[in-house]
Amino acid sequence: MEKAVSQRIETFGSKRPMTDVIATDGAALSAELHAMREALFPPVSQKTLRSFSSVESAKLIGIADAYLRQLSINGKGPRPTLSPGGRRYYTLEQINELREVLDENSKGKMYLPRRKEGEHCQVMAVVNFKGGSGKTTTAAHLAQYMALQGYRVLAVDLDPQASLTALHGYQPEYDVGANETMYAAVRYDEHRRPISEIIQHSYIPGLDLVPGNLELMEYEHDTPRALAEKNAEPFFGRVATALGSVADQYDVMVLDCPPQLGFLTLGALCASTGLLITVHPQMLDVMSMCQFLLMASDILGVVQESGGNLDYDFIRYVVTRYEPSDGPQTQMVGFMRSLFRERVLTNAMLKSTAISDAGLSKQTLYEVGRENFLKQTYDRAIESLDAVNGEIESLIKQAWGRSS
Repeated sequence: MEKAVSQRIETFGSKRPMTDVIATDGAALSAELHAMREALFPPVSQKTLRSFSSVESAKLIGIADAYLRQLSINGKGPRPTLSPGGRRYYTLEQINELREVLDENSKGKMYLPRRKEGEHCQVMAVVNFKGGSGKTTTAAHLAQYMALQGYRVLAVDLDPQASLTALHGYQPEYDVGANETMYAAVRYDEHRRPISEIIQHSYIPGLDLVPGNLELMEYEHDTPRALAEKNAEPFFGRVATALGSVADQYDVMVLDCPPQLGFLTLGALCASTGLLITVHPQMLDVMSMCQFLLMASDILGVVQESGGNLDYDFIRYVVTRYEPSDGPQTQMVGFMRSLFRERVLTNAMLKSTAISDAGLSKQTLYEVGRENFLKQTYDRAIESLDAVNGEIESLIKQAWGRSS
């Protein structure tokens, strides 16, 4: 016992302040993560999107694989890459080219589902108080799913922890400089920048990113001072103004909000056309969500009275990390469905080792091929993700007035 106490004194005593220990640990971890990225994604240390088999490509486009093969034989659309075994592979750029070719000759069916004139850009805020509720996992997979379907997508990282940014190939402390996050587009001083200067193209065609890092915390510190001055654009409209300036370039925007009801989250709620509230079906998580809803309703009521826009096309609860074999979780899902009815998505995001394993290499399940997992594990996880995201896509289409 005496030895343990002496070790603590030596570590955190006057010889080495605790702040130094924390800073050293942070720097060491950052360097290791940087080295890991260089090892995972050589030779340029940047992520790239894999190619898709003809079966996967046909499914993404919405046609039969035999029809896709016939298009290739007839020389319509891009030529696939052939593997040594003769299998055909397409990049996402080529899949989008095929969508355009099919769209030109279609008789009513839409192969390129981008929004048309009169259909407003859909802005999805993924929110909850509780860390670990699956916000970033939900936001990342939704953004990538929509891009894979052919939509123009902007993913916006509003969380200072910047996990969404890291998933898309940027290490926040290395690759995202000063004034290169959403903070730059909403700040109150002369250094404010157009969001168009901050947006980064990702390695996924059709998916752009507004990256995040710790700089986002500055907005939480600046806003109380701005509120005291009473001469700036209201804080709750600044995110909407920034996103609105580029809305004509996108079909869907996905906002990954921090696990707190701060000024950035309130700005995101006022900028959104749809809310996705993630919840892990356990009692403590549901209790936390209850507090989030009560507090949000009080604060948003004040914001609305001050002119904030809260006109949502839909609000949905997304059940995440769900284990159907867990009795208490199943009971909790049933409880939420009886209470919130259609506002709980019909499909739930299942807990899966495949999603966790993909995350170890800073990837989503959409980026990793089926050959890297047990087929049954992969198929179960991807079916769950597609069902959740497909349901959200249907809600977006309904908001646009489309039947399908």
